[in-house]
Amino acid sequence: MIIIGVDTGGTFTDFVFIKENEVKIYKRLSTPLNPAEAVLDGVNKISSDSRNIIHGSTVATNAILERKGVKTALIINKGFEDIIEIGRQNREELYNLSYERPRQIVPEELRFGIKGRILYDGTLIEDCDEQEIEDVIQRIKSMDVESLAVSLLFSYVDNSHEKKVEEIAQKHNIPVSCSYKVLPEFREYERTSTTVLNSYVSPIMHRYIKFLQNNLKSSDILRIMQSNGGSISAETAMVESIRTILSGPAGGAVGALEIGRLAGYNKLITFDMGGTSTDVSLIDGKLSYTYESKISGMPIKVPMIDIHTVGAGGGSIAYLDEGGALKVGPESAGADPGPICYGKGEKITVTDANLFLGRLIPDFFLGGNMKLSSERINSYFSELAEKAKMTPVELAMGILEIANVNMERAIRVISVEKGFNPAEFTLFSFGGAGGMHAAFLAENLSIGTVFIPKNPGILSAFGMLMADIIKDYSHTIMVNESEADYTNIKEKFEPLISNAINDMKNEGVRKDSIKFEYYIDMRYKGQSHEITIPFDKDFVNTFHTFHERNFGYKNINKPTEIVNIRLRAIGALKKPQIKEYPLGSEKIANDAVIMEKDVIFYNTNPVKTKVISREKLKPGNLFTGPSIVVEYTSTIVIPPKWSAKVDKFENIILEKQR
Repeated sequence: MIIIGVDTGGTFTDFVFIKENEVKIYKRLSTPLNPAEAVLDGVNKISSDSRNIIHGSTVATNAILERKGVKTALIINKGFEDIIEIGRQNREELYNLSYERPRQIVPEELRFGIKGRILYDGTLIEDCDEQEIEDVIQRIKSMDVESLAVSLLFSYVDNSHEKKVEEIAQKHNIPVSCSYKVLPEFREYERTSTTVLNSYVSPIMHRYIKFLQNNLKSSDILRIMQSNGGSISAETAMVESIRTILSGPAGGAVGALEIGRLAGYNKLITFDMGGTSTDVSLIDGKLSYTYESKISGMPIKVPMIDIHTVGAGGGSIAYLDEGGALKVGPESAGADPGPICYGKGEKITVTDANLFLGRLIPDFFLGGNMKLSSERINSYFSELAEKAKMTPVELAMGILEIANVNMERAIRVISVEKGFNPAEFTLFSFGGAGGMHAAFLAENLSIGTVFIPKNPGILSAFGMLMADIIKDYSHTIMVNESEADYTNIKEKFEPLISNAINDMKNEGVRKDSIKFEYYIDMRYKGQSHEITIPFDKDFVNTFHTFHERNFGYKNINKPTEIVNIRLRAIGALKKPQIKEYPLGSEKIANDAVIMEKDVIFYNTNPVKTKVISREKLKPGNLFTGPSIVVEYTSTIVIPPKWSAKVDKFENIILEKQR
């Protein structure tokens, strides 16, 4: 069975597949109106045999960002109907007097409060009324609601009331998401928000996956990438769609971790620049996770790889604002119409600016399979440059500088703002547009090394082939340090382990093949937020150590408490082997240099630059900038005062010359 990794993006859909023990690649333009069309077309072009497909999808993400989920209702305790409206007191834009919060995806008329109250310790104060629930469900059904979210107070302690609502909703064939399944943790706002979002997108994801399954062979296997860096079955993804929000970028982070580790680079800042956006993450020996994310102003509290995204990609549109200042993004030209140089677009993009300065080679884009139109962009640059009162070259350089600053700011969020010095890391660059900006970005951040893997434009799809099956479980326990010891806390993991074994069995993983990782959320008593640490026998001292690392201090005399327990179940899958080659001559082959051309780098003066075919480079080769390396999935710009070497895995390592 052929294994295929698929990553759908805003501009291109990428495929990586293993055929006859060789890793092969394919790219095609995305189909924004129905992303599944590009997926099916690519899969069918690759093979007509049975296929094992691991798919990173943006369907759930786009449904939330574009507010195109299904009509969703919320059932909650009476008196708490406005919890998702009230939220927290945090203000996103503190000094914006006209700031308006994004509208809620569940309007007021679709929020229903019901009787029933359970306390934090499980004490029943008021039982729920089944007839009232029946009446509410009937009313919801009459309003053409397509999905229902249920989030009742303290359901993580006693889920009996939520189960009654779930049972009645299922009797009426209404898709339902319950918080006791989606997120059995305290903090009712975050739990409700996460459950609502899952309910909002799951029917959309269900339709999308069903469309794929109906058009694939019955013998095909379809798995979906999750935000936590692991894959799940298509059936699970249909009902737990909230776990797929960052599935594409998560694939890239997994691929970077594996390839970087193999090549001896363990401290990485990943830089994934595609056509629509840029995703960055920090890897300090292992993937960074977060349990507190937001999308479109709403919190999501499921485990995700800590990835920060900005609207800066090759397709980001440049324009002048009302004051005449040059801006870039976040609006993107996407796949259709795309940049001007693709032949249909009418608005200048970052890709057009790279082409205008000579950094993109028109005849070698996508390995020569897609010729760019250099002549078409000139009039557009002249027109906008005149409005901006600058030369066309200055305009193009300004566009790239602004895009680089936007991406630099994103990297500082996941590094400097969390206590890490970017200069101590290697910038791991991938994505179709990453190689054109990586060296300039590294200079801005004082990073001396840039790592560019083989086939960087499809690394996210490749990472999906490297992903294991991963399932995360959590539960709120609220135990004081004085009442806790290692043994009784370990016992509290047993129900989670039992659930994990059953779920992994349904995913096709044997019990003896499951690896478990144990974590707890701890805090000093009186703190309002906790930190996640590995659970070991010396967990109290582990907490103090982590707290000091994160916040610069610890207080060993202050009592602590354990808030949540977390279990990660991992089912290892067979992964493709990355070939290792002996190092050869430092001198590149004569036929590796395709041509020389004028390119503009740091000022308006063009510089004679070698254009090199990556296919002709061999492990051990060493060369210097100014150079441009062309390949099927990406273009790599190597400015003056940078050197490049090809390692034994055919990665290109750029070093800033002293």
